[in-house]
Amino acid sequence: METLLVFLTLLGVTSTEQLFVGDQVLRVTARNEEQMALLGVLGEQEELQVDFWRHPNSLGHPVDLRVPFLNLQGVKQFLDSQNFSYSIMIEDLQELLDEEKESMRRSRRVKRSSRTFDFASYHTIDEIYDWMDVLVEDHPNLVSKIQIGQSYENRALYVLKFSTGGWKRPAIWLDTGIHSREWITQATGVWTANKIAKEYGQNPPVTAILDSMDIFLEIVTNPDGFAFTHSSNRLWRKTRSLNAGSRCVGVDPNRNWDAGFGGAGSSSNPCSETYHGPHAHSEREVRAIVDFIRAHGNVKSVISIHSYSQMLLFPYGYRREPTPDHQEMNELAKKAVSDLAAVFGTKYTYGSIATTIYMAGGTTIDWAYDNGVKYSFTLELRDSGRYGFLLPSSQIVPTATETWPALLDIMVHVLEHPY
Repeated sequence: METLLVFLTLLGVTSTEQLFVGDQVLRVTARNEEQMALLGVLGEQEELQVDFWRHPNSLGHPVDLRVPFLNLQGVKQFLDSQNFSYSIMIEDLQELLDEEKESMRRSRRVKRSSRTFDFASYHTIDEIYDWMDVLVEDHPNLVSKIQIGQSYENRALYVLKFSTGGWKRPAIWLDTGIHSREWITQATGVWTANKIAKEYGQNPPVTAILDSMDIFLEIVTNPDGFAFTHSSNRLWRKTRSLNAGSRCVGVDPNRNWDAGFGGAGSSSNPCSETYHGPHAHSEREVRAIVDFIRAHGNVKSVISIHSYSQMLLFPYGYRREPTPDHQEMNELAKKAVSDLAAVFGTKYTYGSIATTIYMAGGTTIDWAYDNGVKYSFTLELRDSGRYGFLLPSSQIVPTATETWPALLDIMVHVLEHPY
């Protein structure tokens, strides 16, 4: 046993780290309503530990699910017996995780000083927080770091503020990493923060925005979950709060908002990846943003960045009826995804959450919209399923680069359409 632990340590594997050797990600397509219902039943079988990466939403839309190696044969037999069409997207999850870890190790080996930061690599929470301090030092007249609260495990909730002065000016809120395993989002948040800081005074649209408005960017919105993805379980999605009466930990922070709370697309089961929590805003990480936006009183746009699926979404998620601003939001989304695609040809779909992916109660942008923030959007970044949440670090900079014009389109529109 001791020899095994030494061997695993040499490989960079800690004894508390969950391994995914032989786990596969299957892409399943439901051909009829009965098969849709069966996929729902499959997800409720806790003993199978099936993890939906893309949830069942409508016929013909692929569903991605991670299946542990030990349950693979049983799940495939079930799919075959019910005449499902499916393919293997990821043959062995652990191989991708090992490659990701090795890539991070290589990046650290070439790091030369605290002031050099590899934007093409994934980073830990400590590395990101240290870099935020460097960004503030490099741009003291534009960037500041504020703390809006503490997480369940008492980690600081830091937000970067980009401002050229004034008090409670019209503001844009951006957040990344509310689902901790979506590492491409925190990495894109870092790249975007650096881009905003460098472009002010050089790029006319960025300069115009910051001459009149402030930008707030929370890069690590779920710090406990993010730290846990590095230390113990790379695929952890939720917060790390303890649930009374349950062995299962955490709440889905994007089902915890007071907008259609407890509705479709969320679960009352604490063991579910979409557990909505005991009540709206139960999570400190969510409550901190709610309190900040309410206290500020002049936030005009909320953009919450997720992965994966390549989509630009807007309210509603908890109801199918279009918002009063649907047409304007749809036209803006259309322009944004067009400008995004012009960079590398990456195709995004767009529309309301409910009509584009699935009904989802308790989401960030529905709460924001219902609380007077008209321009509320969610981005689902790369990819469309080849790597899912394990997007190679070689795609970080391309992803952030193509996302930038879409973000700029939204921010310029907010600037030019005051309300």
